[in-house]
Amino acid sequence: MAIDFKEELKNMNIENMGKQHFFIQTYGCQMNEEDSEKLSGMLKRVGYTKTEVLEEAGIIIYNTCCVRENAENKVFGNLGELKHLKKKNPDLIIAVCGCMMQQEGMADKILKKFPHVNIIFGTHNAYKFPEYLNRVRTEGVQVKEIFNKETDIVEGVPIDRQSDVKAFVTIMYGCNNFCTYCVVPYVRGRERSRKSDDIINEIKDLVGKGYKEITLLGQNVNSYGKELEENIDFAKLLRKINEVDGIERVRFMTSHPKDLNKDVILAIKECDKLCEQIHLPVQSGSDKILKKMNRHYTKEYYLELVDMIKKEIPDVSLTTDIIVGFPGETEEDFLETLDLVERVGYDSAFTFIYSRRNNTPADMMLNQVPDADKHHRFDRLIKAVNDGVIRSNKVYEGKVVEVLVEGPSKNDETKLTGRTRNGKLVNFVGENIKAGDLVNVKIVRAQPFSLIGEV
Repeated sequence: MAIDFKEELKNMNIENMGKQHFFIQTYGCQMNEEDSEKLSGMLKRVGYTKTEVLEEAGIIIYNTCCVRENAENKVFGNLGELKHLKKKNPDLIIAVCGCMMQQEGMADKILKKFPHVNIIFGTHNAYKFPEYLNRVRTEGVQVKEIFNKETDIVEGVPIDRQSDVKAFVTIMYGCNNFCTYCVVPYVRGRERSRKSDDIINEIKDLVGKGYKEITLLGQNVNSYGKELEENIDFAKLLRKINEVDGIERVRFMTSHPKDLNKDVILAIKECDKLCEQIHLPVQSGSDKILKKMNRHYTKEYYLELVDMIKKEIPDVSLTTDIIVGFPGETEEDFLETLDLVERVGYDSAFTFIYSRRNNTPADMMLNQVPDADKHHRFDRLIKAVNDGVIRSNKVYEGKVVEVLVEGPSKNDETKLTGRTRNGKLVNFVGENIKAGDLVNVKIVRAQPFSLIGEV
């Protein structure tokens, strides 16, 4: 059952919010980025305008992440600095939301340490933010409301997209995997899939607005549809999306290796709009560590899966997540990870030093790895990954590739930037080209993290 946001908004009795500015700082993953787009969309719907200048804002929102300790520390530091802004402007409204707030005791900790915070809410009730904001403005109260259990999916929330070319489309929420290092099932709840018709309608709406590329989001997209009444799974959804007229490219993340099956691989191979790119987090190359992580696959299984993917989709780009320094990891375990990186040859990788998270099984494990060993292994992992990326990029020199133009390059405004179908970043020179165009670009030089080309 879905909640209709438009009806919810009617019941909130929101007064005219005026024309104040708001500022949003987002931490964490693509799911958090889309959540911030929805917060921005709701605020614009009730009369606010967005600013990128913190000091201009009448509302400041921190949308938090709790996957790693560093992200939490940044939030604490930024909240402390806002104390001075609040003194200058007592009417300033400060809100903190997202995954951090779903952790037991975190909201009370923040309110005690930072009493100048006005609103705290979690991941399950973000759609009620306009109501909380209205209460603070009209009643002068401090609001803390966190739903401890996931709600029904809320449809129809306005979204303020950050790009005119590419868009995120969430297909499911939550996670049932309970990896021992991860807090996501506790802060995002259990898996809930959106109805396929709601997903298709959102994509058609994006096509009507000129969008060319969508990225389907979920903590584990391969689990899509398991709890729905309709006869659908992720492979069937991909084929259904591929039939939508007007969309040029479709990507998705994230895939859990234990659930990525041949039906999905064949859908990518056979559907012309599905991009030849798969994000396949491995986390470790050691069977012992994978078991302690509760990942439900072995190194051999993962490599066989990679072989099948490369056989069916020869031009595929494979990316991954890797954690070093998990409790009990020995030098031999780490060498297994380096071996896997070498054998797969990733096109890029998100690499992390293990960060202890409260209330996760891994936090209670013995044999925590010393920080010095973690950092030493991390440096070696980065080198191994980057060596593979450079080799992968070199293959493109002299080739002509299709690039979806995103706009001017951030590092050199004389160049345009965009991505290939399999996700390679390309900076190139061209005239009379605009964002959203698909152009053929010849790669003249490969760099470690991008390709240089010309139309």
